[in-house]
Amino acid sequence: MPRNRRPQNREEKREEIIVAAQRLFIDDGFESASTARIAGSAGVAVNTIYWYFQDKDELLIAVLDRVLAEALATYASVDGLPLNDRLLWVVDQLERLHGLVNTVHTRAPVSPVIDTWHAGFHQLADALFADDLRRAGAAEADLAAMTAIGTFVIEGLLTHRRDDAGKRAVIDLLVHSLTAASSRTGTS
Repeated sequence: MPRNRRPQNREEKREEIIVAAQRLFIDDGFESASTARIAGSAGVAVNTIYWYFQDKDELLIAVLDRVLAEALATYASVDGLPLNDRLLWVVDQLERLHGLVNTVHTRAPVSPVIDTWHAGFHQLADALFADDLRRAGAAEADLAAMTAIGTFVIEGLLTHRRDDAGKRAVIDLLVHSLTAASSRTGTS
């Protein structure tokens, strides 16, 4: 039963629903987090969720946008670290949100809105990585292939878990290989 509370503005109530959904999606998984459970956790009636979100996928996108905004704000604090350390930070963040990452990959083929969000996420990640590679001297013509390799390696680390030393070895080799390739092209 929803709790009686003071009147809230629309954005406050929407944020409470997103916070509740985020917690349940991360702790219990997307499929296990029914709208009834989300509503109960947020202290609202189930139909209230549909006043704010068209469906559960739209709510997932709101959660993903919130998580991404938090990660980007934190990423600014690691921006001065070497590329290896920033990439390890990214892997650690994605591992921490492993359930959400899996949900996005599972839902993208069947949900156009999730697929669009996923494509936008990859565009953003590729742009950030390409900027790092540019600063390391990579040739503009090589950036698309290099960012694809980086994506494959990071997604591989998420799929095939390694301990910290193993992750470090893979990321160090990735960065060394990509920056050495930049040096060979004579652009450094």
